[in-house]
Amino acid sequence: MSETYRALTRKYRPTSFEDIVSQEHVSNTIKNAIKQGRLSHAYMFCGPRGVGKTTMARVLARTINEIDISVDGESLNQTLNIVEMDAASNNKVDDVHHLRESVRIPPQNGRYKVFIVDEVHMLSKAAFNALLKTLEEPPEHAIFIFATTEPHKVLPTILSRVQRFDFKRISVDEIVQRLRKISLDEDISIDEESLHVIAKKADGALRDALGLMDQAIAFCGDTITHNELLQALNVVGTDRLFEFMACVKEHDADKGLDLINTLLQEGYDIQEYLIGLTEHLRNLYIAHESSKLYLVEESEETKKRYLQTAKDFSRDDLMRMLHIISEAQIKLKDASQPRIQFEITLLKLIHMERSEQLSELLAGLQELKKNSGNFVSTSQNGSAPKNGATETDSTSQESEHSGNSNGVQKEDEDEPELSMEGSEEPEEEEASYDQDIEEEEDDFDMGAPALATSLSKKIKASQKPVQKNEPTISESASEQEETSPVKITTEFVQEKWDEYVNSLKGDFPMLLHLQMERVKVLKVKGGELYLECESSFAQKMLNEQSTDLQIKLKEFTGSVLRFNISVGEPDERNKPMSVYERFKQIQQKDPIIRDIVEIFGAELEY
Repeated sequence: MSETYRALTRKYRPTSFEDIVSQEHVSNTIKNAIKQGRLSHAYMFCGPRGVGKTTMARVLARTINEIDISVDGESLNQTLNIVEMDAASNNKVDDVHHLRESVRIPPQNGRYKVFIVDEVHMLSKAAFNALLKTLEEPPEHAIFIFATTEPHKVLPTILSRVQRFDFKRISVDEIVQRLRKISLDEDISIDEESLHVIAKKADGALRDALGLMDQAIAFCGDTITHNELLQALNVVGTDRLFEFMACVKEHDADKGLDLINTLLQEGYDIQEYLIGLTEHLRNLYIAHESSKLYLVEESEETKKRYLQTAKDFSRDDLMRMLHIISEAQIKLKDASQPRIQFEITLLKLIHMERSEQLSELLAGLQELKKNSGNFVSTSQNGSAPKNGATETDSTSQESEHSGNSNGVQKEDEDEPELSMEGSEEPEEEEASYDQDIEEEEDDFDMGAPALATSLSKKIKASQKPVQKNEPTISESASEQEETSPVKITTEFVQEKWDEYVNSLKGDFPMLLHLQMERVKVLKVKGGELYLECESSFAQKMLNEQSTDLQIKLKEFTGSVLRFNISVGEPDERNKPMSVYERFKQIQQKDPIIRDIVEIFGAELEY
């Protein structure tokens, strides 16, 4: 190797506007200004590191002073017409005073004297103020070019006196194209994947990319392979990221732990790996829509792998994973044991339930609510027909009771007389009751055994067999009207209503009690109690349970009142709510669901 070897960042520094990569909006403006003779006396070049700010300043100085291309860009400072100053090390007032003295001296040859001030934001406030007057009214031969990565630190009085140009980050494809050209000039063999690794590692800075290319050549020689490059730059390769996502797909915690151990043994930085994993998940999210694949800055082969792998995860799952990783990155900064925290985070991704399973659980809960009317039907809540009475008998009792508000029952020759004594043995009745309970437990089964078992226990506790000597509704109404002619008023029922609703706890299912809490008492008229509920679902449930509810109400009013239930107009509070808000509401009201949330943790909450 020659002793005069120069780094690629110095050797391939552009010498013309055409060589500058990805800053056409600046170079075209300046070239037009030169052609039209409309050069400003001061320019401010702003932007991230390594994107060509100082290079653009040198090319401008070379062009307007017509300096031959044989003169190296780093040697321009040795000419009498171009003065470069590093404000990071010359930031005092005295340094600015020396610059002001130099401004007075006209150029020795050429038309302009150019002053390039790099990292101008490092100047002190006093130094900025000392430069103000000269910057506002410089000699005709003087042109100032400032370069900075932090323009917000420059005084507004300075910014108002210059033309500002903002340089943009260089894209991965443009860096890859530039590196490919340089590798051909240098006779270096390098594959496409390696070029993309270097370009992504550079983070939009071409100077950084050339520095990494130099490092790769020093490590690998004239032939750069992908695996050797990853080892040289200590970069997490996409293969490792795809391998980890395979563990997540298969819920393989053992393989995931082995992979984590391998990464740490190879010296990968934890934060760097999480940053790479975040970008990997982001690319998988984008790959769900093939038309947006241009947003993924990878080689064509890697893009195809993203399209294939994205099918294994829904976008909701990927968003939840990104949420977990972002929280872990914050916690790792203050963690006393970063490795443990790192392992917990990755294991959480592996064990995380898929959104499809959570959707099935929520759908099961919704189905449970819809079918809850079946679980509290009259045949299982203490109002089953007496033994020996047929279903027709029960129906005729209700029709007689509803059609005769004065308590006088109509006589029907064909109607069989109801018997108070059962025709079957108690053992058979209990067996039938247990069979009904088992059928209801089957209805509860929705893939969550613990939930179904717990809820079915509650239903068993609330469903008591009918006592043989319990009177029917018609008999109770007749006896009440014969013995108690007291008129029941609306105010009297409203006074007793809260106490009555509270008494339903334990004797009736929880969902029925919740619906009764929302019922409004409208009026009492002609032996009927007019009630208003909030939905047709509640109306159906209350109608099915009206027999038991009327008997229970008799304990507080002394008289059986028939229920006339209607659906009220929805108010502002009953507007449709989001699934998330609805699930929060269910948690607050049902301790069983709350237990499930505590078991599943933050993933179910999200």
